[in-house]
Amino acid sequence: MRLFFKKGFSKRRNSAQTLWFSLFKVAAAINVFALFAVILFMMSQGLSAITWEFLSQMPRDSMTQGGILPCIVGTLYLALGALAFAFPVGVATAIYLNEYASKGKVVSLIRFAISNLAGVPSVVFGLFGLAFFCTVLKMGVSLAAGSLTLGVMSLPVIIGASEEALKAVPSTYREASLGLGASKWQTICRVVVPSALPGILTGSILALGRAAGETAPIMFTGAVFFTPDIATSLFDEVMALPYHIYVLATAGTHIGETRHLQYGTALVLIVLVLTMNLAAIIIRARIRNKNRM
Repeated sequence: MRLFFKKGFSKRRNSAQTLWFSLFKVAAAINVFALFAVILFMMSQGLSAITWEFLSQMPRDSMTQGGILPCIVGTLYLALGALAFAFPVGVATAIYLNEYASKGKVVSLIRFAISNLAGVPSVVFGLFGLAFFCTVLKMGVSLAAGSLTLGVMSLPVIIGASEEALKAVPSTYREASLGLGASKWQTICRVVVPSALPGILTGSILALGRAAGETAPIMFTGAVFFTPDIATSLFDEVMALPYHIYVLATAGTHIGETRHLQYGTALVLIVLVLTMNLAAIIIRARIRNKNRM
């Protein structure tokens, strides 16, 4: 009788496990299908607009002719500028919270604030950037203001991912380093952070992809409808792919004539984000393989 119940329980457990694994596979398949469906739709609508002229020239004739070169360059500037600000600040914050801060109400309040910031709508960050960077700091609508706004928006993602990566480093690594005579700072710099770097880069990849595709934060702080020149200073205005798509689709004077350009620009943005993410993933994989060796 006992053997019968054991077999019945094992059978039900295996059935439940198979069911849940099947549901997970279906969910993953839906996500992959949705990604390819979006890409194929964009390609069918906008691939005809992708030419060398489209990628290498300035827009002209009320955005109905020419290319999107300043939008591509502006998007790269904004995304990399945001990462240049958010990455060191976010990693430093995570190191403090995980390695130095003592448990208490203040630290709990900081973590609570970071968690809440991750859920704040991007338009709120845009209004904050407009009020603080553009008005209070007198940066105006500029590359610096847009990058800093995107950087502030990316901070919660980087801090959260970095702290989790630091927590995943075994405590024996720290104990072994300290036992060999290294100081705590040397242990963090030479043992803990290199071991956690792949996980830290994962958060940076997510933040980079989000920063490159946001419209609301930059439409208040950094992006403009049109500028004839590519930015050469941090205080220059820039064009950006997300805002350019918004302008062509809603505020242009020839919306119908630019339909293929809208989808073509969206396709370029998708490829640009995927390329940046792929480059970051390759760097992360190389660092991980180096750490294993």
